[in-house]
Parts: sequence; C-alpha cells; structure tokens
Amino acid sequence: MKRIEGGVTAAQGFSAAVCEANIKYKDRTDMAMVYSKSPCVTAGTFTSNVVKAACVMWDKKLVESGKPLHGVVVNSGIANACTGKEGYDACEDTAKAVEECLNVPYISIAVASTGVIGMQLPVDKLVNGVKKMCSTLSNSIEAGTEASKAIMTTDTVNKEIAVQFEVGGKTVTLGGMSKGSGMIHPNMCTMLGFLTTDLDIKKPLLQEALSEVVEDTFNMISVDGDTSTNDTLLIMANGLANNETIDEKNEDYETFKAALYEVCTYLARRMAADGEGATKLFTAHVINAENKKKAKTLARSIISSSLSKAAIYGCDANFGRFLCAMGYSGETFDQNTVELFFESKGGELQVFKMGVPLEFDEDLATQIMSEEEVIVRVDMHEGDAEATAWGCDLTYDYVKINADYRS
Repeated sequence: MKRIEGGVTAAQGFSAAVCEANIKYKDRTDMAMVYSKSPCVTAGTFTSNVVKAACVMWDKKLVESGKPLHGVVVNSGIANACTGKEGYDACEDTAKAVEECLNVPYISIAVASTGVIGMQLPVDKLVNGVKKMCSTLSNSIEAGTEASKAIMTTDTVNKEIAVQFEVGGKTVTLGGMSKGSGMIHPNMCTMLGFLTTDLDIKKPLLQEALSEVVEDTFNMISVDGDTSTNDTLLIMANGLANNETIDEKNEDYETFKAALYEVCTYLARRMAADGEGATKLFTAHVINAENKKKAKTLARSIISSSLSKAAIYGCDANFGRFLCAMGYSGETFDQNTVELFFESKGGELQVFKMGVPLEFDEDLATQIMSEEEVIVRVDMHEGDAEATAWGCDLTYDYVKINADYRS
C-alpha cells in the first residue's frame, strides 16, 4: 500500500465539481458533487442521534435498498436538520436535478448537508448549483481537492487522502475526503465523509468492512461530546479496477480492509486535530487492558474529559485529571496496577506508577506537552488488549466559535 496524491477523484471513474451557491457563506464554494458514471456498490454508516437530518434519512434509505449509487451532492452552511417534510423534499429535489442533468435515476444520488440546524435549505439555489456542477465535473486531482474544501464549515483545513494497493494483480485506488471540526463525539462523531474506490466487491462485504473499521477510527474521536444530527460516511465502489470480485473474506478482502483502515484513521486524526479552536491533537493510548472494550472505553473517556482537554491546552501535567476520567468511565480496574506516561516529539515522561505519583521534571513535562500532538499512554497491566482515541485540547476559542455560530 502506498500513499498517492489526491482524494475522491483519485480512483478510476470518479469526478467532482464545486460551486458557489451562496446557501449561507459568501465568496466561497459551498456545494460539492462526487460522481461516477459507472454505478457503484455503496455502503454507509450514520449518526446514532435520534434526531436525524433529512439527508441522513434519505441516504439511509438509499443504502439500505441495496441499489447502486452514482454520486453524492453535498452542501455546507445549512444542515437540513429538524426541517420536516420540506427538508426531505429538498433532498429529493436535489437528486432529481442530477437526474435531469446526467440522466441517471434520482434514487442513485445521495445528498448530504452540514451547517446550522433548524433552517430550511433554499431549493432553488441547490438546483442551480447542481446544474452548474454537472457541467463542470472533472476527474482531476484538483477537482477532488476543491470538493474537500467546499464541504468545510468551521474546519480550518481541508481533509483528503488517497492510497493504492494490489488486489489479485490489479492496482486498486481508494480515496476519501471528510469534514468535521465541532459537534464531534463517538457514534459516529460529527462528520461528513465520502470514500471512493475502483475496487470490485460485493455490497455485504463492503458494508461489513466499513462498519468494522469505523469502530476503531471515526468512533474513536471526540472534540466536544456532542453527537451530530448529520453524521454520514459513504463509500462508493465502481469496480473499474477489474479485479476478481471480492465475494468472501479472503486475502484480498483483508488487503482492502487494511487500506480502508489507513484512510479512515488518517481522516479521523485530521478531524480531531482540527477541532474547533484546537491547538493540539490529544491522543490517548491504553495498553495491556483486560479486553478491547475496556481499552476503548478508557481511551475515549480520557480524551473526552473537559478537564483533561484543558490540561493539554495549558501544558499542565496534572495526571489526576486523566486518572479521574478513567475512573468514571464505567469500567472497573485496580488503580494500584496502573502506569501513566506523557509522550510527544519532545520526549517521554512517566508521572504515575502502580498507584503512586512520581516526582518529575516540570520543565520537561511542559516541553513534552507543548508539541502539536500530545499522547497520554496508560498501561493497565491486566491483559494484552489496546485501543487508541483521538481528541483535541479545549481552548477559549471553542466557546467564541460556538457562541456566535449562527451569526
């Protein structure tokens, strides 16, 4: 497997386009489209929030139908959540605009929205945007990059990746883009993510691979403890790599799954590091836990704690906050067998050992915690399970960004 340039247009047969629809933002692109003329086997995962956006309900219906998809249209600025029948009709109108332009069934077009909850989408602007994008679709690397920028809201950087790998002697490409900066919390975290591949694979296996990989990637990040109404992760596979169809869990399936994990981990880490107002990526690595479930719960509790996040921001090696977060996670353990370390490019420092605090160099601790990624490593001394979770520090800017989000 190797990293290559690009994102959603890296795989054969995929193109993208963007436009300035002026849905909420001015003087920037705010609509994107990803399209494959060849029909795509599609899988998806969606928010666990009971309050689901209209676009989530639309996409879930399409994915669960088992019918192939040709593409997705995304807008930023307005989330189309809590919008009733009018919001759902906006999804259908958007998809039908693609049908009219490209002569593909409207039920083969997914839609996604991100932005302010509780506002109706201006359908006329959506339809006009679709018409513009259908005439400017391009398979260039640049088109994919521009699509990753158009779906941003409070994100400060775009997020895209592409990899290539071999399956049965054929070169397969997997690309992706995502957005997410705030309202991010496990199951499934606030995000939109779109993955494209030219792999030939059966739908049940594609869905199983995606669902499993999400558990250890996107479901292991948190920015602020809020699970969005709009979380959507779609993967479309058009089969143009002409590999022998993957229809069982063989070596080819595992190769693809490893590539999928690589792509999703990269995008998840980028989202966590770009949390609203964040200055650092905050990583928790729990090792030697009794089982995987416990390791994941403890790691997520550490990076989700507001006090822990504030300590990371302040470069304060206050290890008690991290132990406290573990203690209220719902998992039981013996604190007298726990070891805790701080790590970064600035070095490594153990601060807690077998129930006892250790004396340590505060200047070294500050140096370690001043880096752009700070890792809290916890050794449970219980078993051999481990898990990693990603978050970010909690800064003054998080409150500022969210206090005036609608304005």
